[in-house]
Parts: sequence; C-alpha cells; structure tokens
Amino acid sequence: MADKLRWGIISAGRISRVFAKNLADTETGELLAIASRTKEAADKFGDEFNVPRRYDSYQALLDDPDVDAVYISTPHPMHAEWAVKAADAGKHILCEKPLTLNFPEAMAVVEAARRNDVFLMEAFMYRCHPQTAKIVELIRSGALGEVKLIQATFSFQAWYNPEGRYFNAWLAGGGIMDVGCYCTSMARLVAGAALGKPFAEPTDVKGAAHIGETGVDHYAVGILRFPNDILAQVSTGVFLNQENVVRIFGSEASLYIPTPWNCPEHCEMVLSRKGQDPEVITVDSPKNSYVLEAELVARHIPDRQAPPPAMTWDDTLGNMRTLDMWRAAVGLTYPMERLDAEWPTVDRKPLLVRPEAKMQYGEIAGVAKPVSRLVMGVMPAGVQFPLPHCSVLFDEFFARGGNAFDTAYIYGGGLSDQILGKWIASRGVREKVVVIAKGAHTPHCDPENLTKQLLESLDRLQTDYVDIYLMHRDNPEIPVGEFVEVLNEHHKAGRIKAFGVSNWTIRRIEEANEYARAKGLVGLAAVSNNFSLARMIEPVWEGCIAASDPESRAWFERTQTPLLAWSSLARGFFVYGDPQNTADQSMVRSWYSPDNFERLERAKKLAAEKGVEPVAIAMAYVLSQPFPVFALFGPATINEMNASMKGMQIRLTPEELRWLNLEADSP
Repeated sequence: MADKLRWGIISAGRISRVFAKNLADTETGELLAIASRTKEAADKFGDEFNVPRRYDSYQALLDDPDVDAVYISTPHPMHAEWAVKAADAGKHILCEKPLTLNFPEAMAVVEAARRNDVFLMEAFMYRCHPQTAKIVELIRSGALGEVKLIQATFSFQAWYNPEGRYFNAWLAGGGIMDVGCYCTSMARLVAGAALGKPFAEPTDVKGAAHIGETGVDHYAVGILRFPNDILAQVSTGVFLNQENVVRIFGSEASLYIPTPWNCPEHCEMVLSRKGQDPEVITVDSPKNSYVLEAELVARHIPDRQAPPPAMTWDDTLGNMRTLDMWRAAVGLTYPMERLDAEWPTVDRKPLLVRPEAKMQYGEIAGVAKPVSRLVMGVMPAGVQFPLPHCSVLFDEFFARGGNAFDTAYIYGGGLSDQILGKWIASRGVREKVVVIAKGAHTPHCDPENLTKQLLESLDRLQTDYVDIYLMHRDNPEIPVGEFVEVLNEHHKAGRIKAFGVSNWTIRRIEEANEYARAKGLVGLAAVSNNFSLARMIEPVWEGCIAASDPESRAWFERTQTPLLAWSSLARGFFVYGDPQNTADQSMVRSWYSPDNFERLERAKKLAAEKGVEPVAIAMAYVLSQPFPVFALFGPATINEMNASMKGMQIRLTPEELRWLNLEADSP
C-alpha cells in the first residue's frame, strides 16, 4: 500500500460515497481520510467505507501530512475556497464539476495549483472513459465528414426543495451549473476535434431559460457558435426530464451517443452514413468511469495535469468561461456575484503580499508610499461578472506586490471607480494602495468639470483622497494656469496627494510647470502619455498623445519626469499582432505597420533567447528606459498577468533597447 496515492475526501455527501466506493476498486489509490462539517457525519462515512482517519473540519484534513491528494465534493460555491487551500497545503486535487462558481474563481484555482506545483483536474468522469476518446478519434478520422452541428443534453427532474442545492441561488443551483457544464464541455471537445485541437472555444453564446422563483434556471437551452460555423445546441435542467444523449451531425454522417455521461462498461454508439445501414460501434472498458478517473489522476501526478480528453487546466478555464457566457445570455447572476454583494478573497483569508513577491517600486513626488512599477488598469469591459472578475485579478496583483491602480471618471460610466472602491474597502487596504484617478476628459475638460468629476470619483471610490490625480485630456483653449490653480486647490485641501496630466504635449507640460514655479505652486508630478515598444500609428482614441518618439524620450530622460505609460503593451499587439489577424480593427488602425511588425519579430527572437513570451520583452523594454517609467497594463486573465510580469525580471541593455526599436542592426 505504500506506493499508492493516499486520498482524503472533503465533504461526505452522495457523490463522495460514489467516489469512495469506486476508489476501493482502483489499483492506485487508498482512502486515508474523510472530512465533514461534523464528527458524527465523518464517523458515519468512515464506518461505511472503513476510513481510518475522520475529521470534523476540512482544514484538519488538509493539515494531515500523510494525505497526498484530495477529492472535493462540497456545494459549488465552496469548491474554489477549498481547492486553493488544498493547493496551498501541497495536496493534489480532483475537484467535482463545475470547478468553481465562475471563470474568475477558476483562474484563481488554476493559479494556486501552478504556484504550488500540484496536480489539478476537474472531475468530468466521462472524459476519462474510452468511449469519449473514441468519439474524438471518429471525428478526427473524418468518419462524419465536416462537423456541422452538435446536440448535447443533460437534464433531470429533482424533487423540489427551495433550500436544497438544486434550487438555492446561494448554492449556485440550477441546470446550467449542475449538469449543463457537461453539455458545454462535450460541445467544446467535439468542435475542437473537428478543428484539429483538444477543444475549441465558442465565439458566440446565446440562450434562454426558465428562471424559477428562487432565482435559478429550472431548464435552459444554449446555442454556441464555433469557428468554421460549427454550431451546438445544448440543453439542461434540474426540473425537467429530457433525453440525455449526444448527437453529432457531419457533412457525410451522423453519430448518436445514447450514454454519453454515465458511461457503462459496455457502450454502444450509432454511426449513420448516407445510403448505408447504421453501424453500431461498441466500446468496452474493464472499469467504470469513476475508477478510470481516480487511476488517471494517480498516473499523471508527476505531470500535474492529465492529458486530453481529460480536463486540462485550459480546458476547464474555457468551459467555465462558456458557462459564464451562457448564464449571462439567460440573465442568471447569483446573488453573491452582484455589484452590491460582498465578494471575499477566494481562500477567505486576509489579503497579504506573498513573501516570494518580486515587485519593483519607484517614487513619485507627493506620494508617501512606494509605487509599484506595474500599474493595474481598472477597466472591466466585456466580462460577464465584473465584481468577481476584478476582485480576483486585483487580489492576485496585490499578492504579487502590486499596489498601484489606474481608474478614470469615464471608465464604464463610473463602474471602474465603484468596483475599485468596493474592493479597497472590503480588503481594508486603503493605506497600502496607490489610487491613480483621472478626470476632465474632452468635452468636459475645464476647471469646473475637473472639480465636479473629482468629487464624484472620490464618492464612488469611498475615499477622501486619491494618491495621484491626472487630467485625462488637455484643452488648449484654456490657459494652463487655470488648470494648475484648480489642481493646487484640491492638493491643498488634501483631496489629491500628487497630480499630473495625460495626453498633453511637452510644450504644454513645460508651460504648466513654469507657471507653477512662477506662482510658488506645486507642479506636475507625473505625465501619463502612451509609451510602448510599438509605435502608435494613429491615436487609439481622439486626443491621445504618445511619448515613444525620440524627442519625447530625450525630454523624459533629461527631466527624469515619471511617465505613467498607458497601453504599455500596445493593447495586445505583442500577443495577437499578426498581419493575417485583422479581427480587431482598432489594433489594426493603431499598431499595424511594417516597422511595428519588425519590432514584433525582434521581440520574438529575443524572447526565445531569454525563455519568455514576446509580451515580456515588450514589458521589459518599457521598464528598462533611462528614466522612471510605470507601466499601465490591463491583463484580462491571470495567465496574461503571468506573461507580462515576467518582463519585470528582465533588464535590457542599452544595445538591446536600440535594437528592439530598430535603431541598431544588432543587439
């Protein structure tokens, strides 16, 4: 038994009993410990399955040094908390589906597994059965021709209990989360196989649902569109019996899978070709899905992930994002995800900077705190659930030592200010963070509107001061002195600790500072213009100004004025830039040019030499300038944050800087 994987089970519910029963039939694992919320429940479970160690708290099981891996089967909203805590305890993790409540939480769990170097898999047991592998094989072989349509259904009619997990919104009830996740995972798997990939992501998700009186979906349908116009119809429910099958329609044949989810040891599928008798395809397995699942985990512990068609980390992240899109399409937001809710840290612990954090800091006159040289942009556009999404990203950034956050009066119609303020208040970190706020955007760029917007931003941010206040635009029709006077007024009142300007010309900046000197007033502490390795061909927005030209760089080097560089990574150009990729017309208009593509190629070459991604080289270019630069960046995911932040650890030489910027033929 010494070489077997020693399992602990967190939660003593029904599915845990299924797992425990099947674990006993594996050749690779043994059940060492059970944890429940009461000792009585743990003992009852332990007696039933002969479990030697019983705990009345989940943490006590994680504290057991002899437990190698944990199976988590708590209600959905508790998955993320205990998965992160398990990873931090060094335990390998098999977590019931859905991995978390939403995509933001899934990011945090995956990052915890990565950070702690532990195995993690979402427990879609059907993905571990050979029938699923056979489906993929048939599609890739071309047996169906070109896949056109996927139909996947998983639904049942539960006994109605408004407090039970199927119908309770606080327990993330409803069909989409409980079993609809199977349907989306199958659709993404099949579409991926058709496209020659492990899985595919939908480009569009539509849906409709019947939402019951408790606020969860009793039954729901979704329409998913994938590349190459592959469509999927997914249907689910917890209060409606449906035909739980999968059908795949191709240009040459169709495939019918009558038992796609709870795969038996003997499976049959029907392949129907035009003009031919249906062919029954059998798939036999000596073990059931749950046994195969547990053994798959044990075999791949050294790899930290199991291979497809089992759920990899990226597959799980994609499936969680698809579920978010489906819920958004039917108008289903759980009460704990709403903007007026209190969203805690994922592990429910106080927010702290990790000891291993390697953030770099700089100084800005008037700001008493060190300012992280990476500044998190607060722009929650295009996400399904802004409060959870931003909170997870902000928590991760802070834990890595990041303390500077950039918001603006106009961002999201005030939503950015509100979410940042709510996060700061809930975490109790106001004196530990640097808030960079902006206002006076065209056409409201005048002293009166500056004051009005500043006061409103302070109210939204739930604070009586901001650390740095920036004018968002300039208005050349107003003498600089009027702006300097009003900014000094708010500085003297304590509403802003330091101030500067964004998208101002060097000439106007010098005029403002000269006026301040002549009047004995405080001058500009920082400038926030665009600065990036990529040259901004056309302004991203009207009135934008870049500082990447030689004259501006020379001025910043001479004056050593801090530059808060917005779009420091050229809005994704160093990740998605490709002459063949013209989907984002804003990127094409502002960044696509022969010289920028040459800079991208050089960044790729240097990235390969240094073992990082090109975006890290682009970040290193910004941070390696001979003047103080603070890079504003807006990662939409923790993966994007990971890639960009690696640039902070790279110090480029002056020769490399010139070569990257096409000012030299060799580095």
